[in-house]
Amino acid sequence: MNSELINRPEYLNRLIENIDVDLVKIVTGIRRCGKSTLLDLFHKYLLDSGVEDERIIHMNMESLKYRNLTDYLTFYNYISKQIVIEKKTYLIFDELQAVKGFEKAIESFRIDFDVDIYITGSNAYLLSSEFSTLLSGRYVEIKMLPLSFKEFLTFYDFQKGTTNEKKFDKYLQFGGLPILKQYNFNEKRSLEALEGIYSTVVLRDILERNESASQLTLEKIVKFLCSNIGSITSPNNIGNVLSHEGDITGRQAIAGRKVAKYIKMLEKAFIFYTVGRYDIKGRQLLKTLGKHYIADLGFRSLLLGYRDVDRGHILENVVFLELLRRDYKIYIGKVNETEIDFLAEKPDEKVYIQVTESMNSEEVRAREFRPLQSISDNYEKIVLSMDRNFINSYEGIKSLNLIDWLLAE
Repeated sequence: MNSELINRPEYLNRLIENIDVDLVKIVTGIRRCGKSTLLDLFHKYLLDSGVEDERIIHMNMESLKYRNLTDYLTFYNYISKQIVIEKKTYLIFDELQAVKGFEKAIESFRIDFDVDIYITGSNAYLLSSEFSTLLSGRYVEIKMLPLSFKEFLTFYDFQKGTTNEKKFDKYLQFGGLPILKQYNFNEKRSLEALEGIYSTVVLRDILERNESASQLTLEKIVKFLCSNIGSITSPNNIGNVLSHEGDITGRQAIAGRKVAKYIKMLEKAFIFYTVGRYDIKGRQLLKTLGKHYIADLGFRSLLLGYRDVDRGHILENVVFLELLRRDYKIYIGKVNETEIDFLAEKPDEKVYIQVTESMNSEEVRAREFRPLQSISDNYEKIVLSMDRNFINSYEGIKSLNLIDWLLAE
């Protein structure tokens, strides 16, 4: 195990809260977001808590050490011989999707032995319908994301006197993948690392699993989504654009269905998230049109170059990811003909959020406040911006500085 593990207590505590609970703990998230380190931290926690080393079986299934454990039967037989009988054994498996049919072995471990199971995976095939059916109601998913801005501030060393605004600019440019820390904001080296991670996700997690997929088409769709973060679009719209560029052939409906499949592949690899629209007054989820957000802004900088021109939508992406971290269910709000950037819900909470770079213009203030003013309920309404010199509230709508909001919890 790496001796210099950097703690991410939010996620480690989630695992600790579930120790010895009779559920399989599944940590999901994009490659290199910190899942393996989290399992190393958890392993260390178990040892520090008095669990004997022989009662912890910890394996990264992408290691060549386990190259022969490619199917669930050989995997089951190998692990079964190591499980300590008459004492609880902790099974920790990293990148388990490398084992074909692993779900059968996992369920059998639960039935046959006194074990507590923790697994990770870099794509959502880990939670395929077969696995979900087999373990229905018997697993808990912990969704891991790249660094939040608050974590970013603790990970990196900044020159004394660097403002949070300057640090935030670095966050927008480099993103939150923990591995980039070793390059200390060296742009060339950081982009090379991101290129390697991106290629692995595209080639291994997507194209290997979808043999009929075209790498050219996939990359065109990724670039389109990166260029249109926070913009309402649909697979048919994207298909139209790519068809006109000659990248997807066939009638519009076929192109739209193809694009929808590719977007689903990107979602399963945790590169993009799709957010649906919700009609607030009609109280129904709309089936057409949505928005797409990228899991880490470093990938956007890699593919498009770091540009300030679309800063408003980049900020929107940051807010979306933060809402995910805070366990909200997220929609795009529709009120008559206007749109609210985010409707975020928990079982006992609801908040409406608008995101804009600046509120200094009277025209912008009117545009951002208008949709919120048209909602008649009493739930919290917030406008987030980079400004610090505006009024704190207007007709019950809060105006908050975005960086302050990110650091508030």
